Amino acid sequence: MTEADPVRPTRFRTGGLSPRKPTRFSYVPDAALRDSMARDLGLLALRKLEFSGQIAPDGRDAMLLTGTLTAECDQACIVTLAPVRTRIAEPVRRRYVAGLEQPEGDEMEMPEDETVDPMPEVIDIAEIAAEALMLALPLYPRAAGAELGQVVHAGEGIAPLSDNDLKPFAGLAGLAGRLAAKPEEGGGKDG
Repeated sequence: MTEADPVRPTRFRTGGLSPRKPTRFSYVPDAALRDSMARDLGLLALRKLEFSGQIAPDGRDAMLLTGTLTAECDQACIVTLAPVRTRIAEPVRRRYVAGLEQPEGDEMEMPEDETVDPMPEVIDIAEIAAEALMLALPLYPRAAGAELGQVVHAGEGIAPLSDNDLKPFAGLAGLAGRLAAKPEEGGGKDG
């Protein structure tokens, strides 16, 4: 599908989906929608995005969405802020179950299967694509050859701490080595 093709639906009413056969979808947002998604996700550019798959009946009271998200985007390097090109090909799976209630309150338990959700009135393909893209993006993109340097801060007359000074057990290896090299004192069999 190209940007000149007719727009395909991105929202499917679950009550209108076939209970016997899969409903196929293909979502390819135009340049304006990609630019909007890029801004929302903090990307430098979202060059390409396609999400295609199907929503199929899964038993009596469930629907299973399966698909593949492919994308190409530019993120800012965490060290140099230079653009870093990222290519994504991510499988997406969501299972919607009728009658499943969303947990409420401050202490929610994590579900055994994070891809199971209560059956919505509408399945929004664009929303699922944006969420899947957000989850698939590298958290700390780094340009080739970019290294994190070491920053040293200390007041006048104070020796700055090194990374090893902040590791509480770093000195134990040296201590163990010195103890192993010491000859035994007073514990011999001679007397």
